[in-house]
Amino acid sequence: MSETTFEAKFQSFADSAAPGLGTERLARLRAEMERRGLDGFIIPRADAHQNEYVPPCDERLAWLTGFTGSAGVALVLREKAAIVVDGRYTLQAADQVDTASFNVVPLARTTPERWLEQNLPAGSHFGYDPWLITVDGLEKLRRAVATVDGALVAVDGNPVDAIWSDRPAVPVAPVTLRDPALAGEGVDEKLARVSAALAEQKLDALVLSDPHAVAWTFNIRGGDVRFTPLPLSWAILRRDERPMLFVDGRKLSNATRDALARHAEILEPMLLERAVERLAAGGTAIRLDQATAPSLLAARIEAAGGKVSSGQSPIALMQAAKNAAELAGMRAAHLRDGAVLARFLAWFDAEVPKGQLTEIDAVCALETFRRDTGALKDVAFPTIAGAGPNAALPHYRVSTATNRRIGLNELFLIDSGAQYVDGTTDVTRTIAVGTPSAEMRDRFTRVLKGHMAIARAIFPAGTSGAQLDPFARQFLWQAGLDFDHGTGHGVGAYLSVHEGPARISKVGTVPLVRGMVLSNEPGFYKPGSFGVRLENLEVVVEGPEPDGAEKPLLAFETLTFAPFDRRAIDLALLTGEERDWLDAYHADVFAKIAPRVDEATRAWLTAATAPL
Repeated sequence: MSETTFEAKFQSFADSAAPGLGTERLARLRAEMERRGLDGFIIPRADAHQNEYVPPCDERLAWLTGFTGSAGVALVLREKAAIVVDGRYTLQAADQVDTASFNVVPLARTTPERWLEQNLPAGSHFGYDPWLITVDGLEKLRRAVATVDGALVAVDGNPVDAIWSDRPAVPVAPVTLRDPALAGEGVDEKLARVSAALAEQKLDALVLSDPHAVAWTFNIRGGDVRFTPLPLSWAILRRDERPMLFVDGRKLSNATRDALARHAEILEPMLLERAVERLAAGGTAIRLDQATAPSLLAARIEAAGGKVSSGQSPIALMQAAKNAAELAGMRAAHLRDGAVLARFLAWFDAEVPKGQLTEIDAVCALETFRRDTGALKDVAFPTIAGAGPNAALPHYRVSTATNRRIGLNELFLIDSGAQYVDGTTDVTRTIAVGTPSAEMRDRFTRVLKGHMAIARAIFPAGTSGAQLDPFARQFLWQAGLDFDHGTGHGVGAYLSVHEGPARISKVGTVPLVRGMVLSNEPGFYKPGSFGVRLENLEVVVEGPEPDGAEKPLLAFETLTFAPFDRRAIDLALLTGEERDWLDAYHADVFAKIAPRVDEATRAWLTAATAPL
């Protein structure tokens, strides 16, 4: 290590799993279930908004089972219990959960609903928290329980909360107003657009259950969850009436309350149910976001005589297409972050030959460099930093238990992002330490070629991410290889680093439009050996206008500026056009980043961006 001390303030490396507590907590839950007359209960890793990151008070799955992954479902019966996780977390769950009490079930083998069909005793009363299960999720549960002639029971108060004696309090971080210069559009203008969309779809109202949509609509941000500047909140937007914003008053200063009150009636969240019921009376048609709305709200609407329209919120596409001010902020954030990345990569190259650098050291250094800008609000997600075989785990999270020293002649993968007030970043680089093997260089180059194919793509308006996804895979496919994750996800403007509805993947059916920001991150992973992922963020822009074109064209503008490791490239695999693109990109990196870094970093950058 260098003499400088680095630390991480926005992320932890503690292994918080406590499998030894699972048996006792499971017994207490079963006692509470018996008291309520339940034969089973479902515990999803979710809050009432279906957020990717949830506040500590909603980490029920982790508290009960010890599993700390971001996706999973526990199913507890009188005699059996299982936790269903996807392929990212099968090994992690087995390490963190008391497997004598919970059977770890890979999602690829069976779904939670199928497990219930196979294990729920006939005639059982199976409970669920209607705040935590969406309408679609409830229908799946209903079908599964019906196969054993069981009854599905909506609980009043979560049984886990009843036995969680030291459950953290709900978060009340201050709500802040977004700078109009960064938002680029006023609240009234956004509300008018939403109202027009409701009229076009013949809807009377829209319930905003996604706090990201609330934050975008009312130009606010907060700090209720880690990694995403969210104020947990709800809203009801009515086509011809004043909106209602439901937010804990403890989060609002007098100035913020006054500013928001100019656009909406401000109410406490506890009043949401009653407001929905009153709105539904008389047959009102209300849109619920099928991805985030609790089934409880649908039940309240139907019971009051309203009509539930379940589908995508019209705000999703409005939010995804960034305006000029938002894109200017994103560009500024990426230039700032590019200087940080150059500083980090130069530091890494100087330190790693000493043989003492660990994965945690690298994470701490990168976060420290970002904090040194004075602009960092949070990291966008826990940094993925994997050396050697750890890099072969696409969603690896380093802890004190797994921390590995970065060795010679291996690849080091680091995937990180930042939340700056003007924009959100997400970038991955794979670095050759020592001399990479021929196989490593081949795989690295095939991934790079796929990355360049996306970056260079020109495509007609109306093209979806699913149609572009093969561009990133074609060179791996030629060698009989592939990667299991999507090629890219949407990214918010100082919001979620994983933003819908558009994505570049096999299931990305939403057409791309100008202003959308997406990641471009193909990869390759050889289990137990090494991994490669190369990621930039791209913004969809207007494409060229060739003579005779029959449709308008779109293209990508790259937002991220950081060198790709030339030492890992097999030049024989690159075409002349690819070499030209990479040289031009590196020249652009140098031109934009060199004036922003110190002399030592500039010297490193000169070599790292030299023509191939």
